[in-house]
Amino acid sequence: MMKTILTLLSMSLLLLGCGQKDQVLTLRIGHSLDVEHSVHKAMQHMAEKLALYSDNTMQLKIYPNAQLGGEREMVELLQIGSLAMTKVSAAAIEGFVPEMKLYGVPYLFKDKEHKWKVLNGDVGQELLSLTTKAHLVGLGYYDSGSRSFYMTDDKVESPADLVGRKIRVMQSPSSVKMVKAFGGAAAPISFGELYAALQQGVVDGAENNPPSFYLSRHFEISKYYVLDEHTSIPDVIIASKHVMDNLSEQQREWLDMAVADSIALQKELWIALEEKSLAEVKKYGVEVIYPDKAPFVAALAPLYKDLEGTVIGEYVTRIRALEQSENTHE
Repeated sequence: MMKTILTLLSMSLLLLGCGQKDQVLTLRIGHSLDVEHSVHKAMQHMAEKLALYSDNTMQLKIYPNAQLGGEREMVELLQIGSLAMTKVSAAAIEGFVPEMKLYGVPYLFKDKEHKWKVLNGDVGQELLSLTTKAHLVGLGYYDSGSRSFYMTDDKVESPADLVGRKIRVMQSPSSVKMVKAFGGAAAPISFGELYAALQQGVVDGAENNPPSFYLSRHFEISKYYVLDEHTSIPDVIIASKHVMDNLSEQQREWLDMAVADSIALQKELWIALEEKSLAEVKKYGVEVIYPDKAPFVAALAPLYKDLEGTVIGEYVTRIRALEQSENTHE
């Protein structure tokens, strides 16, 4: 029932924004993050730029803090044209676009520079274009850094320390397989329920990037943060194909320009927020551990083997080839 109400509400909001009286097209954009997050600030910048480029004939109305539902619910609203845009983790749309599982492959990128060359290159843009089969339009990527483990009662310095431990993961098959490869027990729990799950001992730990660890205040319970940086899953800016198809060529150009501006700002904000987050959790007594990553990579050998001969495996090969090409020119 609540889902139906949200759908009807979003539809009415979208229609009101397109009224003939003021000739202003209002596009609704939702996300599940706090207003202090770099994503929200980047979206505010997007709204300002869209108004500027369109001479105030287009505007964005932002709904933060999961006001319109979680990431999956908002994707479903996009599919029926009841919401214009959202930001989701690439992992959250694996069920809609299976090829997005690529980004859940651990240690996929050599470094940040390699990651952005992939995202802005042929592979990254190819995956964005595949969203159309799910009635979505991929507009670009936001930075979400790298995900690492954090634990409530004991530090992790090698994969052996994860054996038998219950770790919260996103509702992503790739994340579940990764934790199992490390010998842990994966527990897909919604992010909103995770604080209580950590507090009550339902799980022994979780994995996320530094800003999410800090802004969620999970550092109040989890006193060990292990920067193994196992995955670098980007956030994806996606739009409703129904809504995009109804934009004129000029309107779409203005929107693309505004999105590009927001991406550039979000990258800068993310770097600053990562640094601040690590400094702040240390102040609260969190031990930040910098482990040797080689044993973590080695423990995942069976996972990489399983990818051979698959579509995801072919993408990994292309990404590795790009990395080798970069090394040749260094």
